[in-house]
Amino acid sequence: MTTPFLDDLSRAIAAAATQATGVVEPAVPLVPPTRPEHGDIASPVAMGVAKRAGRPPREVADDIAEALRRRDDLALIIDRVEVAGPGFLNFRLRPGWFGRVVRDIAAADREFGAGSAKPREAILLEFVSPNPTGPMHVGHARHAAYGDAVARLLDFVGHTVWRECYVNDYGRQMELFGASVAARYAELIGDVPHLPEDGYHGAYVAEIAAEIRTEVGDRFVGRVSPPDAKALGFFATAGGDRMLARTQSELETCRVRMDRYFSEATLHAEGHVVAGIDALRAAGLTYEDDGATWFRTSDFGDEKDRVLVRSDGATTYLAADVAYHLDKASRMGDRMIDILGADHHGYINRLKAVIAAAGYSTDVLEVLIMQLVSLIEQGEAKRMSKRAGTLVTLHELINDIGVDATRFFLVERSHDTAFELDLNLAREQSQENPVYYVQYAHARCCSILAKADQAGVGRAPDHAAPDELDPSERALVLRLSDWPDAVADAAARRAPHRLVAYLKDLARDLHAFYHRCRVVGESADVQAFRMELTVATRQVLALGLELLGVGAPERM
Repeated sequence: MTTPFLDDLSRAIAAAATQATGVVEPAVPLVPPTRPEHGDIASPVAMGVAKRAGRPPREVADDIAEALRRRDDLALIIDRVEVAGPGFLNFRLRPGWFGRVVRDIAAADREFGAGSAKPREAILLEFVSPNPTGPMHVGHARHAAYGDAVARLLDFVGHTVWRECYVNDYGRQMELFGASVAARYAELIGDVPHLPEDGYHGAYVAEIAAEIRTEVGDRFVGRVSPPDAKALGFFATAGGDRMLARTQSELETCRVRMDRYFSEATLHAEGHVVAGIDALRAAGLTYEDDGATWFRTSDFGDEKDRVLVRSDGATTYLAADVAYHLDKASRMGDRMIDILGADHHGYINRLKAVIAAAGYSTDVLEVLIMQLVSLIEQGEAKRMSKRAGTLVTLHELINDIGVDATRFFLVERSHDTAFELDLNLAREQSQENPVYYVQYAHARCCSILAKADQAGVGRAPDHAAPDELDPSERALVLRLSDWPDAVADAAARRAPHRLVAYLKDLARDLHAFYHRCRVVGESADVQAFRMELTVATRQVLALGLELLGVGAPERM
């Protein structure tokens, strides 16, 4: 618990600890007490400084507590401070503090917790990076939900974020896809199809071929069995363009916004790949061996050097990455973030080598590795294969469990942890489903305020807090007060799953408050405080869900 609403108290505790022990600038952790009846917050600061001061922790805690009791400026914050156990400081906060917090949160509205980043950076964020050879699957979906949530968090705390999707539309896989589409086109015009053995077999390939046939008619009769070079290039490009359009549409459906789709093919067509290799060569960072051109990535921490140009003259995937990252470095602002798949862990040092070779600090490149996600239904895993056409697509997942559940579940776990998405749980319309549980908390807030409106009860935000507060009210306010640090921490750690955890805790506290405390029909001071508390809770729940790309329904 590091709520900024308690900054004055933290500074006072630090000063008292220094006075008692001589320890300068001690850390002052604030944590929930072991039991609610012990107070609202606790601090083990005495145990942290006592060892350095060579004194018993309990004795130090007594001195800190006494110093705090003598400070008149804390009278509006602290009701009482007690020493417990081996040296814990337990604080009971005054009702007036809770009232001020609720008023400030409600007044701040959508700006509550915003703009906290220091320093603020211009960030180029790359995520998803599909191959336009097939539909988006659940692996892409996790990248999309995570990357978009990270972008929203970074933007909320004050960074400027440019969202970019790198499209892998060049190379052998595109040739195989083009040949696969050409084969299905051949079937439609009555020619003998020549489907590559390692080509793509999904029903979507036939759909793409039918769309192309509608556009071009029988123009390629006699040229697709097997396809000639021009026909192969046409079907690869036309098929890839249509798959990319589907990808863009599905991302938009999933509430994922991109500022740019960057084509790998353009890097080759416009000479950037060759220019990138030449730049490395001019910097003395390449050498020739066995007819191949090698990049000295081992000079930058890679386990071995890497090939840029094979002995047959073909460039490698890394060569395109060199060109792309040199391009990104020239326009990134302050930082670039790459969100890559689990099989790209070895790329981190290679990409840092590119950045270093371009004269930038490797610190400007941040690489986040996503782990795999699998689908579970009735306790059994669903297997996926793009080429066989048996994958579960993002479109199918959204149709099954909805956008809200898709986005919520896909960021509920840390990006660097593999996890299983339970489809049965995601379909549930009950509080067992975590997204439903959080959304229901928001809907409950809306219901309370609607009933108050029907009863003609207006808000009185300037009304003083009541002298006595229910434990559930105290817990809910304390949770709300922690929002600025919770969202700042989630953004700094690139960890939307921490925001999910916070929202689930907040929903639990709201539900507890709902079951214990009536809002409408109480005394004026109680009613006014609880109305404003409900408003503040609704605001934070809605804002948190929005940062995850999840809806905040008013009724459920």
